[in-house]
Amino acid sequence: MNLFPSDDTNVSRRLLFALCALLVVLWFALLGWRDLVPTDEGRYAEIPREMLVSGDWITPRLDGFKYFEKPPLQYWATAATYRAFGIGAWQARLWTALTGFLTIIFIGYTGSALYGARTGLYAAAVLASCLYWIGLGHINTLDMGVSATLASSLFSFLLAQRDGATARARRGWMALCWVSMALAMLSKGLIGLAFPGMTLLLYSAWQRDWRLWTRVHLLGGLLLFTAVAAPWFVLVQRHNPEFFDFFFVYQQFTRFLTPELSRPGPWYYFVPILLLGSLPWVGWLPAALWRARRSTATHFNADRVVLIWSVFIFVFFSASHSKLPSYILPIFPALALLLARHLGALPRGALRRQLLALALGCLLAAAGLTQLWRAGNALTPAALYRAWGNWLELTAALGLCGSLLAWHWEGAGKRGAAVLALAIGFGSGFTVALQSFQILGRTASTRDVVAAIRPWMHPRQPFYTVMTYDQTLPFYLRRETTVVAYEGELAFGMAQAPQRRVATLQAFAQRWSHDELPLAFLPTGDLHRLRALGVALRVIDRTPRYTVIARPDQDYGAAARAAQAALPPAWNAAPPSTPHQP
Repeated sequence: MNLFPSDDTNVSRRLLFALCALLVVLWFALLGWRDLVPTDEGRYAEIPREMLVSGDWITPRLDGFKYFEKPPLQYWATAATYRAFGIGAWQARLWTALTGFLTIIFIGYTGSALYGARTGLYAAAVLASCLYWIGLGHINTLDMGVSATLASSLFSFLLAQRDGATARARRGWMALCWVSMALAMLSKGLIGLAFPGMTLLLYSAWQRDWRLWTRVHLLGGLLLFTAVAAPWFVLVQRHNPEFFDFFFVYQQFTRFLTPELSRPGPWYYFVPILLLGSLPWVGWLPAALWRARRSTATHFNADRVVLIWSVFIFVFFSASHSKLPSYILPIFPALALLLARHLGALPRGALRRQLLALALGCLLAAAGLTQLWRAGNALTPAALYRAWGNWLELTAALGLCGSLLAWHWEGAGKRGAAVLALAIGFGSGFTVALQSFQILGRTASTRDVVAAIRPWMHPRQPFYTVMTYDQTLPFYLRRETTVVAYEGELAFGMAQAPQRRVATLQAFAQRWSHDELPLAFLPTGDLHRLRALGVALRVIDRTPRYTVIARPDQDYGAAARAAQAALPPAWNAAPPSTPHQP
């Protein structure tokens, strides 16, 4: 059976089913393979755990402190996942993975409806194999959820306003657009309304099409948006009068307008991130953007809407005084749609030069990766970098195979086969690179530390984290800790509940001397500071990053054995034993 006819206008349903099955396996099968690592993964796994345990679904908390930096949509989704499937790493990442996957499906449908089945297939293939979308689709951050909801608002708007849409279809798609905007606001704040609103305003001005505003059902849409987005903001403000000033004034405006959060960057900060994140499609990106600018659609110009969306969000975050690499993720679905349009319009054989450049790049990358071991340091030994480098060489090999197969099929006039070959080669390669990061990530996670000290633990003992706060620690402990001589991102919550913290090392030393069976977690390099204060301690676990100490004059083994039967099943992974000193 010829799955790719020479004119490349059709793809068999059998192949589409196989491609979807492959995507599902690559996307979901290894969600729990890697340990959670700080900072975001631990934080956004722990907040939902505390929400579930406390039963308070209104006020987010991190290690018991109020945490109002972000709205609760992902917390709710993850807490619900914990309730349904238990608490674990794959459950913590499920919302991120699911929203990323559904966006791939939605872009395929949108591309098909707007431009034809071939463009829809290309758009889905481009997004599914894009380095940044794969990476952030499997890391537990909030950026994928907000990017997916924003993409849903964009795609539903395009479907509502496309030429030939019926009045009923327009109402339905615009309703989804407004709901998606509300969910985006519940994901990360005011950008859920600002990005679609500014895109509509700029497009109307560029096209001089102010009648478009009469087709967005503005009054009904705002009511729907308010009904979905407002209740939580009203409830959390009622329960926490300090919420409005911190969330809206400080988080939504101060951090954008001032360098107070110490996340600066030059105006070109996001340029290398965009170029690297767009692999393997980056070579066609400038031409795709230029093509959208020159689009001459006589009625609704979807290409220009998507172009405005991409450029505005990129410029918005580039102008911000607070920059993080993941902020520009919302532009990648839009770029994938523009790239699909461009790839479908190029003449036969036009992809071959870029495909050869990709193949050469893979060869050079494979050669360079043999030297990755030189990045080794005291925290992450060279041997681990060498082991990860071996897997990254496989990534380069898969990219090389995909590039060469695509080059062959492009020459044969089978554009669809070429696009899919490139997407599968790089998509599977990037998946290998991501999952094999566990080799390095394990050294940054506290999972092994918690497993090592399990015999020293019982449910009600004091547990301190001293001069540091590793966001994965409470999640793997399955309990809150007491923070000593540290503020960081917990500063706002600590100001609301100062009695929950220990402000100084001297105060900690006094408490430590009176506690029953205490444990403390601290940076290995700071152990000498406790010894200088005369703190009686016994090292029970040490890594290059962290050390855990106990009191040397108390019998932890007897307490641990006595409490063993009362612990939840997750605590009983290690058999009862007498604590040992490493």
